[in-house]
Amino acid sequence: MSAITAQELEAQMPDATKLLSDEPEMESSLHYMQLLLLVTSLEWAWRQRDDFFIGANLTIYFSRQQLKQRDFRGPDFFLVKNTTGHPRSSWVVWEEDGRYPDLIIELLSESTAKVDRTTKLDLYATRFHTPEYFYFSPETLEFAGFRSNFNQYSPITPNEQGWLWSEALGFFLGIHHGQLRYFSLEGMLVPTPEEAAQQEMFRADQAMAITEQETQRANQETQRADQEKSRADRLAAKLKELGLDPDEA
Repeated sequence: MSAITAQELEAQMPDATKLLSDEPEMESSLHYMQLLLLVTSLEWAWRQRDDFFIGANLTIYFSRQQLKQRDFRGPDFFLVKNTTGHPRSSWVVWEEDGRYPDLIIELLSESTAKVDRTTKLDLYATRFHTPEYFYFSPETLEFAGFRSNFNQYSPITPNEQGWLWSEALGFFLGIHHGQLRYFSLEGMLVPTPEEAAQQEMFRADQAMAITEQETQRANQETQRADQEKSRADRLAAKLKELGLDPDEA
């Protein structure tokens, strides 16, 4: 039996334009807000870039057999670099030059935690060959990260803060106020657009306060100078009344 050609393989694949995402809703508002946080803060951090795609609760279609059996759903969060960021209804591997995610994050829940820790971990390592995989529970704060090593994942060693370095992101991932956040190499929290706007407002308020203080100090100096001049004028007038030359006095 001859090997299947690329054209024959493509003919067997479904029409990718009709493949919509088939993911369930987030299990709780905690999960939804966590997913939103991961997406918006990374989009803001990379707002000058147009070479990446973020999938949020989006199905990854990677084989015809998968479609038949419907035995696997997509990750909660995934990142593909060196691609275009145009909107997609799903991620169809054979329509994306065979590209799989560079990073995947699953949000654990009571119903998915076992699969996320085992079945998906194995799938992402051996089939997807995704370089980095993280999972996090918004409820229990369970957090772990893995880096690919010859089709197997090895745990990522945390730093002193308990953060895990992501080579794909160029950021640390760590827990902050009960949420999974990004941190720069210098340890700075990567903000959301709203947080960045608040920081700008805070800096603007600080600058305004400093300006007001400088203006107040300048006014006080002017007042003191006026007072000194007024005293000097009064003294000169008094000396003149006494018939004395103020310059000689």
